[in-house]
Amino acid sequence: MQPRNSRFSSPSRRPPYTGGGSNFRKPPSRGGGSRGGYKPRFAGAHIDVSRFINKAVITEEVENFVPEHNFTDFAIDERLKRNIITKGYVAPTPIQDKTIPHILRGVDVVGIANTGTGKTAAFLIPLIHKVLSQPQENILIVVPTRELAQQIDEELRSFITNLRLFSVCCVGGAPIGKQIRDLRYRNQFVIGTPGRLKDLIEQRYLNLQGYKTVVLDEADRMLDMGFVNDMKFMMAQMPKDRHTLFFSATLSKEIEGLINNFLKDPVRISVKTQDTSKNVHQDIIRVPAGKTKIDVLHDLLTQPEFSKVLIFGKTKHGVEKLSKVIHDHGFKTESIHGNKNQSQRQRALDNFKKNHAQVLVATDVAARGLDIAGVTHVINFDLPATYDDYVHRIGRTGRGSMKGKALTFVD
Repeated sequence: MQPRNSRFSSPSRRPPYTGGGSNFRKPPSRGGGSRGGYKPRFAGAHIDVSRFINKAVITEEVENFVPEHNFTDFAIDERLKRNIITKGYVAPTPIQDKTIPHILRGVDVVGIANTGTGKTAAFLIPLIHKVLSQPQENILIVVPTRELAQQIDEELRSFITNLRLFSVCCVGGAPIGKQIRDLRYRNQFVIGTPGRLKDLIEQRYLNLQGYKTVVLDEADRMLDMGFVNDMKFMMAQMPKDRHTLFFSATLSKEIEGLINNFLKDPVRISVKTQDTSKNVHQDIIRVPAGKTKIDVLHDLLTQPEFSKVLIFGKTKHGVEKLSKVIHDHGFKTESIHGNKNQSQRQRALDNFKKNHAQVLVATDVAARGLDIAGVTHVINFDLPATYDDYVHRIGRTGRGSMKGKALTFVD
């Protein structure tokens, strides 16, 4: 690859990191992935790379959160409590501790939280109780990506073991015929992406008049991906007297507009402390003279601590090419991008989760919401288009109480 000029500014206060550097291109005008195209916020703005440098907080210095509840304290079905205990849950995370009581009361909720804070369980647990206590209740969960929908479906199934509750996952890139067949059966939970859900509604396989509870998860990402009209279409199909839960990692004028349109007198809960997790040690990499980015990346991946590495690139073609190059250097590698169908993407993700691959190379399709245990490092081989994209990329490591490292190649 030939170097090109970068539109991103250089740090002014820090000597070069001895590990690396790079040839980066301008942020793309990304389309695709959605109706209306991807329109990154702040596209073209300069990103100060000094924001990619942040030391992880030493464990002893992190303030300990003391929850007001244990899971056994919540007024939920005893069968569900047993399943929660079986999963090893004892003390709620902050978002769970503060959100679950309000959802159980049936009020609309806006939840603002950093990634990796246990947000999925914060809405699944009270909604499962809701269905157990009101058997005719139907729940719609809308998320931006296929992987996140499948992840939520998997977590849901782990909570509803032996409860005779059922779900269907409706996402693009997977055969629509099977989803249509599944929708003919009783499913208390429908989890899906906006485009596929809209298709099913328009083809009259899904009628939202019977759905009085909706979760809009990663709403900021859905807005970024151009799904706002699909979201409005779906909400218009639902009863006006509904229970709406809205989760986002960020707040903007556009997000506030959606909250005002979709929710009624919501309780706002924010446990967001800063843009990036305190558990993620962030640094930059510059390529020394006589080396290439691939050389530096190879040197990093051979180090024992780089045992489970997520690498981000900008384009589908670039990610696939990089994955093959890394594989040719002797590393077990998988890739995820929009040119792969859903079964290929899921297989790659499963291999990475199960440690059958050391490296997963991905476009930003994998940046939000995915909960992959034990990712030791996130490497931004290509610069993100926006700082928000950066925040969500590096949120794949340092999840929960674990420590992680994020490294970004810069000019």
